[in-house]
Amino acid sequence: MIRTQFVKGVAMAAGLTLAFSACTTIGGGDPTSPATTGATGGSAAPADMTMITVVKATTIPWFQRMEQGVEAFAKRTGIDARQEGADDVSPEKQVAIIQDLVAQKPTAITVVPNSPEAVESVLAQAREQGIIVVSHEATGIKNVDIDIEAFDNASYGSDIMANLGECTGGTGEYVQFVGGLTAKTHMEWVDAAYAYQQANFPDMKRVETPIESTDDQETAYQRAKEILAKYPNIKAFQGSAGNDVPGIARAVQEAGLEEQVCVMGTSIPSVANQYLADGSIDKIFFWDPALAGEAQLQIAKILAEGGTIEAGTDLGIEGYNDLQPMEGYDNVFVGAAQVAADAEAAAQFDF
Repeated sequence: MIRTQFVKGVAMAAGLTLAFSACTTIGGGDPTSPATTGATGGSAAPADMTMITVVKATTIPWFQRMEQGVEAFAKRTGIDARQEGADDVSPEKQVAIIQDLVAQKPTAITVVPNSPEAVESVLAQAREQGIIVVSHEATGIKNVDIDIEAFDNASYGSDIMANLGECTGGTGEYVQFVGGLTAKTHMEWVDAAYAYQQANFPDMKRVETPIESTDDQETAYQRAKEILAKYPNIKAFQGSAGNDVPGIARAVQEAGLEEQVCVMGTSIPSVANQYLADGSIDKIFFWDPALAGEAQLQIAKILAEGGTIEAGTDLGIEGYNDLQPMEGYDNVFVGAAQVAADAEAAAQFDF
């Protein structure tokens, strides 16, 4: 299990400020060989670079927060950096956006894929054009220079279930929500959580395979209402997409089941606080999307300047000060940016 920071009060809230340092000495995806870039780095000055972050959808609060990190990176470095995305989580729309960007030949494209499989081909085209490609929430994706994860996904999922099992007393029926069955990171979380439940809470029972919300709060709300009607003894919900948990919480709140049903999963404080306050959500798990946005772009900058990424790399960004390669992959690195927060702790954050 990861050692999730369970923040209590203001002290930990201050730790998620946008902190940076000028570190550019980096080394490899495989611990024994440096990860390299698809473009020839080292020649362009920051003012001559253009970097675009393509997110799952610009309408989602999680990615609106990420855009703040993109803007902070642009201001700090002088690089022309911006964020783009569709109005929903359509893989086809995301591919079309990336295709248009490839034609513009920016220095780098960073992407949070709706479906890693769907973007493989267009990202390969980008790299063939000498464009640096960095991804996030896409463990196992092939056509990128580096995939950066906020933490080890399996451990994150296990940690959510450890807390959920404690909340339920280790018994009862539960369900899991994901933004989409093609959302690789979400599936890794729920798969790890399910395995942890089977090993540690044998008296808990998952009554449905993961339920898709399309990362839409209204959809999550409707699906949760259906689950509450179908399984009147349901004891817990696990959410994965940023909109899952508040949508589920709304259904639980309307049913007056705040004291009977445990709701946990990934969200951000600004979205979840009202439900944490009345107990409709018990705990949220997250990382700061703004810092994740900066981390993607900082890696792209390092590669564009001719650097490499290796174990121990310090991006100068909170939670990404000691990158480690993920076992089994030659292009995936993880930070230690995870946070778990109850109502008191979440109220201290400003995003």
